[in-house]
Amino acid sequence: MPLETNRQHVLAQIRTAEATAHRVSGSVQLIAVSKTFPANDIRTLYQHGQHDFGENYIQEWHDKTQTLADCPEIQWHIIGHVQSNKSRPVAEHAHWLHTLDRTKLAQRLSEQRPDNLPDLQVLIEINIANEAAKHGIAPEELLPLARTIGALPKLNLRGLMCVAQADADETKLRRQFSQMQDLLAELQTVAPQADTLSMGMSSDMAIAIECGATIVRVGSAIFGKRDYAK
Repeated sequence: MPLETNRQHVLAQIRTAEATAHRVSGSVQLIAVSKTFPANDIRTLYQHGQHDFGENYIQEWHDKTQTLADCPEIQWHIIGHVQSNKSRPVAEHAHWLHTLDRTKLAQRLSEQRPDNLPDLQVLIEINIANEAAKHGIAPEELLPLARTIGALPKLNLRGLMCVAQADADETKLRRQFSQMQDLLAELQTVAPQADTLSMGMSSDMAIAIECGATIVRVGSAIFGKRDYAK
């Protein structure tokens, strides 16, 4: 599979979306979502200059960190739900967590982050479509959680993350992503360093970029269709 060709195609789509939205070229970062794909695929893209990878499943990801220990510039982004009892590998090996959604997890990550590592960059996950099957907090819970995180050492609250409603039309997507932009502005009243909106995937990243996304998370358009049976 021409992984680098696929990645370049996605990057071209991102640059086009930036231009259409009158945003600075290069202002949107691509995370290659590598969950369920082998470490060798990650290594191939790493050798072409892709350093940011997103993983969902803690054990699978942790195994990959061992296999790819000789790729020192990899930035690991945990983009799946993290159970409190699986917080330690995230604290000890991840660079970013996009799905922080509760005080207990924040406290454990703060306690478990090694002193010799830089602060863990964290995003609060917002359940922007209010879907029962999705994780994340309600918008009205944002500021209390943000204040709690801001008081903890070894965590740097960088912004927000969401997964938009899968079956939403463009109008509804634009409404959800625009609300995320408003929530980031609200977050900045208590966390001035917050500068990140992680939102948008293969199918909706152009609208997300139009609405202020700074990170898009793309998997299948780069790696191909996933086989969850493996």
